[in-house]
Amino acid sequence: MPARGSCWLAVVLVALVAGALVAQDRTADLRSRFEKETDPVRKAHLVGQLADAEFRNMHEKIDAGDLAAAAEIAGRVRDEAQASKKSLDAKVRDPEAHPDGYKQLEISVRESIRRLDDILVSLAKDEQVPLAEVRKDLEELDRQMIHQLFPKRPGAAPATAPEKPKG
Repeated sequence: MPARGSCWLAVVLVALVAGALVAQDRTADLRSRFEKETDPVRKAHLVGQLADAEFRNMHEKIDAGDLAAAAEIAGRVRDEAQASKKSLDAKVRDPEAHPDGYKQLEISVRESIRRLDDILVSLAKDEQVPLAEVRKDLEELDRQMIHQLFPKRPGAAPATAPEKPKG
């Protein structure tokens, strides 16, 4: 009977290792597609998938105690989002009128901020610094996109005060 238990343990270990390798291959494949993509809108659509794969890798690094590698991955998430926005800005003159790409990117950035928040609460204060810096950059990027998508938001101060109607 002990041999049978050892066999199952070996099968489980092989499955875990294979799963980790598949996840790494998926991340590499998505990153390659992202880097090769020339259409800014399609590139923005890839950011969410790529960030999802990278956050899985980040969690693995954190679980293994490698916070430096996790911070490096978080920096890549930020850099990819910034690169995507830059390529959208170069192509789209009016994001309010043509939001495709911007909406998907903004959703992905907001989700990355939320995921970083979830990670940050589990870390000691001194361990949070590199990830908090990435979060701050993503928050600024999110604000920029919200402003581009909704430049005439209700509640925003008008450029000039409207005159009160008489009577």
